[in-house]
Amino acid sequence: MASAEPRTRPGPVDVYLLPAVVGGGLGDIEEVLAAGRRLARVGLPIHLYRAAGRPMPRAVEGPWDWPPLRRVRRLRPTRPVALTISPSFGVSAAPTRPGPLGRPGPWAEEAAEIEARYGPDRTIHVSLEEFARTLTSLAETRERLREGGVRSRSLADGVARAAAAEEVRAFRSAFERFRAFDRANVLHLYATFRPDRAFAREFPAAVQVGPLWPERRGAAARDEARSARPAWVWYASPASAERIAPAVRDGLHRAVGDRASVHVRTNRPWRTFAAPTGWKISTDPEPWRRWRTRFARADVRIVTGSRSLLEAIEVGGPFLYFNGILGEGHRIRRHRPEKLERLLALARAAGLPRDVREDFADFGRGRRVAAVVERAARRSGGWRRFAFRRRTVGFSAPYDDAGALLVRVARALARPGASAADVVACVRRGSNP
Repeated sequence: MASAEPRTRPGPVDVYLLPAVVGGGLGDIEEVLAAGRRLARVGLPIHLYRAAGRPMPRAVEGPWDWPPLRRVRRLRPTRPVALTISPSFGVSAAPTRPGPLGRPGPWAEEAAEIEARYGPDRTIHVSLEEFARTLTSLAETRERLREGGVRSRSLADGVARAAAAEEVRAFRSAFERFRAFDRANVLHLYATFRPDRAFAREFPAAVQVGPLWPERRGAAARDEARSARPAWVWYASPASAERIAPAVRDGLHRAVGDRASVHVRTNRPWRTFAAPTGWKISTDPEPWRRWRTRFARADVRIVTGSRSLLEAIEVGGPFLYFNGILGEGHRIRRHRPEKLERLLALARAAGLPRDVREDFADFGRGRRVAAVVERAARRSGGWRRFAFRRRTVGFSAPYDDAGALLVRVARALARPGASAADVVACVRRGSNP
């Protein structure tokens, strides 16, 4: 749904987008652009400033859904205050620091110049952190050991040894340092479906908010009544997606034979899976309008990470979620499972049928893949009643919507005499800026 917020009078805040890839996927870039689109809709001027002679960071020059903006090579402020938007400011825009891992981020030079020109207390750096990664230091330590292959029955002892060796404390210290929590004018937004109180207690500078929704509901949904050839779309970012592809193929074949059309979008070539009839595996960047239409009109979508997940929820209709697996055989374990866990909790709150939730859980673990795909394709059981509307649990407005909060922050910074540090402190307390 388009925002009903009134447009801001032209001129109060200069907004600068600092898009970059921080994790393995391209969702970091899209999230920054989604923030830009939301702010542009209320009339704020959006800029992409890259100092002369400096190439754009990797993958930024892609077929993205850019908001209306001005690309500039020289910084010429036209407004009194500035708002920058970056993925994980402490990684993508932080300056050189002493010690290991101290190299500057790809936007360090531009971020520093923007702050110097406008002034530290007239600049807010918005840091979009990893979706749903709201784990305490103790939980992060447990997760590090689990992903490293420590078995469930040994995790408690492993965490206890790590705590005794000061590893938990070391993680907390490094997390605070490399997220730049000490910067009074950096606003760290942790988007998620439900706030985590323990994380909030340990890291009071981290602001938990509802998702930054793509807001792309303009494309027409597919009419299943005329779907003689079911169309599936798969955003296959994890390297392990190729491992479950044979089971996806088998499940679809059992359900609809060779009639299915499957469009796979991946950022790496698949070398062990031969695409059967009706499948297309694409590693080339696709114009965003074409992808958006294909995604919206699909019968079923397989998504990953956070951006394609949010878009699947927003578009409506059946989808499956796979964020990757590690290990082999009985040692298989999920990669970054917190997104799936938050999704399952939201699914329970949304009243999604139990059998569908069980399918979600197993598919996300790489289990029963063929059976789950077949059930989804046939609309078996609860899949006939699939309904997953856009929502969050446990947030109050405007913290239930990261985009709405960004608009409030920009307006607060634009008030006469406003202080960037005061605005950030207000949001960290959970007050209405």
